Amino acid sequence: MDDRAKEVQRVLDAIDALTDGEPPEARAKRLTELLKSVGEKVRRERRDAVLEMQAGGMTYRQIADASGISFGRVRQIIADDPDAKPSEE
Repeated sequence: MDDRAKEVQRVLDAIDALTDGEPPEARAKRLTELLKSVGEKVRRERRDAVLEMQAGGMTYRQIADASGISFGRVRQIIADDPDAKPSEE
């Protein structure tokens, strides 16, 4: 297992520990809060990476291929950024 995979596993283990032994109502609430905050962080980081690839001259198609997301999702990510400049598709 490489270092990044180990780090992901540590995060997953921490999530398990965070809710261990809680009743389902409390666990659901805590996980909902976690999902909101982590989801937003992941979206911001992905957007930054996509915009960095675009600024480096990659096309939407190249970004999609490199990042494992669809061409349409790349367009959405870039369109959602008010500072993004149009790129050749």
